[in-house]
Amino acid sequence: MNRLRNIYRGSVEEVREHVTWPSYTELQNSTVLVLVASLIFALVIGVMDFGFKTLMETIYGINS
Repeated sequence: MNRLRNIYRGSVEEVREHVTWPSYTELQNSTVLVLVASLIFALVIGVMDFGFKTLMETIYGINS
């Protein structure tokens, strides 16, 4: 039981004293960056999907 208590205390100490947390502004900037990158990635995948669908319809003569 002491071993688990020591692990817990060590973890809490690590988080409180040794971890550098981002500021609110840094957190906002990172969030915006992730949202923009996700949107760009989704658009690229969407364009690729549309292009592939169009190519397959052209090759196989399928109209959906």
